[in-house]
Amino acid sequence: MNEKIAYCGLDCEKCGAYIATVNNDDEKRKETAKLWSEWNNIEIPPEAINCLGCRSSGVKAYYCEYICEIRKCAVSKGYKNCGECAGWENCKTLRVIHDNSEEALENLKKENR
Repeated sequence: MNEKIAYCGLDCEKCGAYIATVNNDDEKRKETAKLWSEWNNIEIPPEAINCLGCRSSGVKAYYCEYICEIRKCAVSKGYKNCGECAGWENCKTLRVIHDNSEEALENLKKENR
């Protein structure tokens, strides 16, 4: 199982926070902080943009570690990803991701074949 595929199926290696972290790229941190601030209607400082993936043992973005309901649910149930849950295809929380990312849905299906 690829630990860079998030609980929801998103590919962490394509995430701005991951890219900024592994490349120690402050411009990418600024770009990602601005985007995430707009998406979440809160101020997220560039120094908060550090993440090695939500399933990694390393640093995680604050949102991913403490706020993401998908991650909290999967961790509480001991799942490696949401595809291990019997009800994942009908999960309203997970559907928000999959309605916006066909790739995340396909990654989750592939990880659980």
